[in-house]
Amino acid sequence: MPTFIPIPISTLQTAREKPSLTYALDLDRGRIIGKVDGLKATEQAIRKAIITPRWKCMVYNNQYGSELKNEITAKDASRELIETEIPRMVEDALKPDTRILRVHSFDFSFEEDKCYISFTAETVYGTTVIEEVI
Repeated sequence: MPTFIPIPISTLQTAREKPSLTYALDLDRGRIIGKVDGLKATEQAIRKAIITPRWKCMVYNNQYGSELKNEITAKDASRELIETEIPRMVEDALKPDTRILRVHSFDFSFEEDKCYISFTAETVYGTTVIEEVI
């Protein structure tokens, strides 16, 4: 027989956003260099989600990361396909992060086997421009 335990409404708390304070990472050198919060922490989270390959890092679930590198380096991927798919893949990679409200204004340039991506991200902390090399 189930037990009924009354919980007074006055003790319930409203849901709050988790704090964004986190370690500042030098992603190019793989080092922790301090702490960041707010917009800087969100910028770091965006960059990290984009450059982390989905399904390859066992410490993350299958919702984290992106398939951008695979798409850009695929032998049958044309420039038009890459330019069409990148915005969708970036949005998909950033969807789980509730701090990111919208991404738009994508710009691409290609050099050899690299793609330089630039886009605007609107976050709960403000607007920022993200530039990344894939």
